[in-house]
Amino acid sequence: MTPSPFGDGRRRRIGLLGGSFNPAHAGHRHVAGQALRALRLDQVWLLVSPGNPLKPRAGMGPLHERLASARRIADGRRVIATDIERALGTRFTADTLVKLGQRFPRADFVFLIGADNLVQLPRWKAWRRIATSTPLVVLPRPGWTRRALRGAAASVLRRQRCRPGALLAGAKRATTSARWCFVPARENAASATAIRAAGLHP
Repeated sequence: MTPSPFGDGRRRRIGLLGGSFNPAHAGHRHVAGQALRALRLDQVWLLVSPGNPLKPRAGMGPLHERLASARRIADGRRVIATDIERALGTRFTADTLVKLGQRFPRADFVFLIGADNLVQLPRWKAWRRIATSTPLVVLPRPGWTRRALRGAAASVLRRQRCRPGALLAGAKRATTSARWCFVPARENAASATAIRAAGLHP
């Protein structure tokens, strides 16, 4: 069931996996499944971005096509594809997280990123606010994992790192030091860039 942009008051543990999904592929599904198990999440939402500020518009598929590809890898129950950012009117993750927190006040959100995005995190708008307001879950990405765990963002946030099982332990915290974890998991080499280059579909 697609989440309503108006929100609700249910208590859930929800992983947010944002991206262009241009197109969605087995790697996205793999990340969602690993996060569901490691963090004991109720759901993972695939947040299909209306437009990634860090990616060029050239070669970017229409939103409805990218959303359709995400729905093909979702199950509609525990892994849900949504264009809620379009309805919220947000393009930057920091703004999306604020609005989701307002509309879903009893949900415990965690933000899922690949190791490549941990490397790029300092380029994101208000990245320190993201890291201190929402628990981050980092998953391996071929060629990026070691670099990410030794990178600038990991260094800044080193004291907040914890084990996956401890990330959501205890009561929900309104804190300035949200924790983050690395989930040791099998890497999946699927790439939207390679899929587009080969003219294939997931």
